[in-house]
Amino acid sequence: MVQVYRLWRDFWHNPWQGRFMVPLVIINAAGSAYGFYWYHEQLARTPYYFWPFVPDSPLSTTLFALALLLSLAGPGRLLFQTVALTASIKYGIWAMVMISHYWLMGGPLEFTEGMLWVSHLGMALQGFIYLKTLQPGRGVILFTACWMTINDLMDYGLNLHPDLFAPGQRGLALVTAAGLTLTITAGLALGRWFKAGPAGSEVAG
Repeated sequence: MVQVYRLWRDFWHNPWQGRFMVPLVIINAAGSAYGFYWYHEQLARTPYYFWPFVPDSPLSTTLFALALLLSLAGPGRLLFQTVALTASIKYGIWAMVMISHYWLMGGPLEFTEGMLWVSHLGMALQGFIYLKTLQPGRGVILFTACWMTINDLMDYGLNLHPDLFAPGQRGLALVTAAGLTLTITAGLALGRWFKAGPAGSEVAG
């Protein structure tokens, strides 16, 4: 138990270590492959030029794995890292909300949904642990907010959102996605303000 605690403490304080990043790259790559297969029917009925906006979760884990790979190869790109980590948080929480609501509506507690809930919890946690170590500037925060907003508009303006677990969930899906976009953006802005100090000194990025 002591070793587990020390490992978790080290991961919490400095996740940008090869011993953590390499396993996470493998796990996220495997999860992405399964996730894209999960979406194969929805992708098949969607025009190919809209594909980047359909598989939200596997695309997020793919970006996350690429962000870690870039960091292993050398200094990471702050903009790419921020987009990847916020996507992991957003769609991790979004899926957990939708699955939990499905269960509350009387949906059966089956292995597939349980596995998806746990894996998306992992997405959200990994995104948060890495994101808290970054210091994105105004430009990065603005770009990330715009990217999340565009995804929401594509998902709910053009109905490209992931297939939902039960009828009647679209309203909750929209509110959850938009709420997470606002919350994550506010969190980035507040984090920048606290790290820069009340004087508002500029943070690189």
